[in-house]
Amino acid sequence: YGDWSSTCALPIFKVEVIVTASGAAILAAKKASATTPIVFGDAADPVGTGIVSSLARPGGNITGLSVMASDLDGKRLELLKEAFPKVARVALLWEGGLRGNLPLTEMEAVAKELRLKILSLEVRGLDDFESAFARGKKDGAQALITFPHPLINTQQRQVLDFAAKNRLPAMYPASEYVEAGGLMSYAPSQADLWRRAADFVDKILKGTKPADIPVEQPTKFELAINLKTAKALGLEIPPTLLALADQVIE
Repeated sequence: YGDWSSTCALPIFKVEVIVTASGAAILAAKKASATTPIVFGDAADPVGTGIVSSLARPGGNITGLSVMASDLDGKRLELLKEAFPKVARVALLWEGGLRGNLPLTEMEAVAKELRLKILSLEVRGLDDFESAFARGKKDGAQALITFPHPLINTQQRQVLDFAAKNRLPAMYPASEYVEAGGLMSYAPSQADLWRRAADFVDKILKGTKPADIPVEQPTKFELAINLKTAKALGLEIPPTLLALADQVIE
């Protein structure tokens, strides 16, 4: 489990099933073996990134759970607008090169319906964050939303500090951000995803081939809100949204 490098190899002892998480780790495991069963727990776009042939018929030696990334990104933007209806310009922090410009294109389509302007803050390496943040500030960002991309996740503290320093209401892709001081997050329940991933492993160990197990999608989602952060930023969360929250940090 974890982020393997693309050059990793399977250990010399016999492995019956590989369980992994992020897109990079999944692809590395797939490259390491075309026969050992692989189960992923939270792939963002398993078809688009070439991990599986299709959700219904994954093919090969790999299957697992998809986190419906594009649908969730739109939902996060909707919740952000619901919480702060006066917001008009939202900075979008995303990692370029993963799926071309598709993440930005998909988010702009949702933003148009909500009458929001998306300010693209694209990063491709660690040196890009400072200039991306400066660009967002210069362009008058009124809120921030981040994608669940590997590079961005490694810079959680830097992202949280940018939002706090500029007093931006922000929506994040995982509750870990909220627990670390971020304002809000909306994401599939990780506990539920990994419990279901264990069911996949059980089926494989009992003889079912990964190619015959359809990729499943989340069924349980969680909204987390940090009221301490809201107070520090001088923001008020609507009671209707608080009533929907699964986790509230006070």
